[in-house]
Amino acid sequence: QVQLVESGGDLVQAGGSLRLSCTVSGSIFGLNVMGWYRQAPGKQRELVANIIRGGRTNYADSVKGRFTISRDNAKNTVYLQMNSLKPEDTAVYYCNVKNVFAAGYWGQGTQVTVSS
Repeated sequence: QVQLVESGGDLVQAGGSLRLSCTVSGSIFGLNVMGWYRQAPGKQRELVANIIRGGRTNYADSVKGRFTISRDNAKNTVYLQMNSLKPEDTAVYYCNVKNVFAAGYWGQGTQVTVSS
């Protein structure tokens, strides 16, 4: 059974920083894409950033230059460093991973709240 454990969500003032982490455990053959999505109240879940096993990254336009995604393949862990946070970044952040067969798994979500 695959489990994703997220941590790092918190309440922070605008302009502050947070670092999210997500560790994958269990039998997931060929872990390939690791990423973060977010969902704000009343809005659809959206991709924030993802990273392919080889290191190629992809970011939503709204976070480019402020967020950095990275991964530690030895630890099956993905990180999201969030700087210069804005109130509009407030959302539940979900970790998502896919293996080479495109089977996807979700974390339980971690709340990020940015106060103005």
